[in-house]
Amino acid sequence: MSYLITPVGATRAPTGPAPLGVGVPGLAHPLLAPTEWAGLLRCPPGRVHWAVLDVSHGPGTRPDPHCLPAAARLRETGVRVLGHLDLRLGARPFAELISDAHRYLEWYRTDGFWLANCPTDRALLPATRRLAGALRTLCDGGHLVFGHGTHPHPGYAESADQLVTFAGRWADYRWSQVAEWTADYAPERFCHLVHGVPRTHLDEALRIARWQGAGTVCFTDRRAAAGAGEAADAWASLPGYWDEIVSRIGPGVSE
Repeated sequence: MSYLITPVGATRAPTGPAPLGVGVPGLAHPLLAPTEWAGLLRCPPGRVHWAVLDVSHGPGTRPDPHCLPAAARLRETGVRVLGHLDLRLGARPFAELISDAHRYLEWYRTDGFWLANCPTDRALLPATRRLAGALRTLCDGGHLVFGHGTHPHPGYAESADQLVTFAGRWADYRWSQVAEWTADYAPERFCHLVHGVPRTHLDEALRIARWQGAGTVCFTDRRAAAGAGEAADAWASLPGYWDEIVSRIGPGVSE
């Protein structure tokens, strides 16, 4: 049996029995994963909070004929479709990111953006805030998810709708710690992405997410290949227990 370790003096995040939802950080291209995209469409309303559209490490150079209808159908079900913008830990030029954002909005009418490889340190906070402000202006206040993968400087919470404060292996997640400052925010402000979660530990993973104050999760039994960086391959397909996890979260579902 696992135990959740929290820092000495930390307060528990204000979770209670709040329902969880799923965030999908990057399915494979619709042409390669039609079953996965169809799986998102059959979910009950409210269970999937958002799904990231990554056409070709970004929006691509022209509208993709397969991604266009896939994104449109998903948006019709009420799921936010987010464009994938790779910040490269703050190294990507501002103009490139804005150009990619324009393409996503013009071609796919995205509802916001997933900022992959978002920096975490205080020094890059002003530049990230500037980018977030520009993106909100472009998409009329759309949804922004900062893909940190770990707890960033608390100031980042002022610019994002959600922060990804954990992204990694189940072996690390089950003993992870929650930063004390996150208790000042509601669960819908945080997202956890965990790969390599066995079906037999799914209930435990859900308990940890609720205890740590996450409102959006993505758990999968897929494993990342060695040296996979963002572990993108782990999210390219839905977990083997997709229907099971969807049935355990959402409005009216709690432990």
